[in-house]
Amino acid sequence: MARWATARTRGSSGLSRALWFLGVAEIERRLTELGLTLPRPFAPPPGVEFKFALVRLSGATAYVSGHLPMDGSEILARGKVGAGVTVEEGHEAARLTALSVLASLKQELGDLDRVTGWVKALGLVNCAPQFSNTPAVINGFSELILELWGEAGRHARSAIGAAELPFDVPVEVEAICEVA
Repeated sequence: MARWATARTRGSSGLSRALWFLGVAEIERRLTELGLTLPRPFAPPPGVEFKFALVRLSGATAYVSGHLPMDGSEILARGKVGAGVTVEEGHEAARLTALSVLASLKQELGDLDRVTGWVKALGLVNCAPQFSNTPAVINGFSELILELWGEAGRHARSAIGAAELPFDVPVEVEAICEVA
């Protein structure tokens, strides 16, 4: 009943009400409304082995390891921002990275609605020398989190330029979230 009341007060569409009725969680409903789907959870490319957890829970905090614009082990974007990759393409890579983070959180938590707040994000941009508009690139991550979680998605953030990132991707993001 509470979900229905929430969906109705937000003026959601008939699709939203149908998704609620089918038991689809709030964040996943919003993803559907935005026309987005989660990729396969982040996996190492062939020949690479991860020696770390993608998400580590400690109490009511989830620490999310650095994620890339990936669909499973498939790299979705490559290159340096400011040298072959535009700011807009970097922004989109950061948005894809947010989806990769969400896929790992869903895999670990079972339900994205368990994320109750976003604390901090660290964004790294693989950029050409003299490129300094890293915040505009990492906004792709932050904007999607805010679209999905509203005020609970507001987080502290750093956006740092890097000379290289793994697998020549344009963006890497790690995050800290509060969970229930």
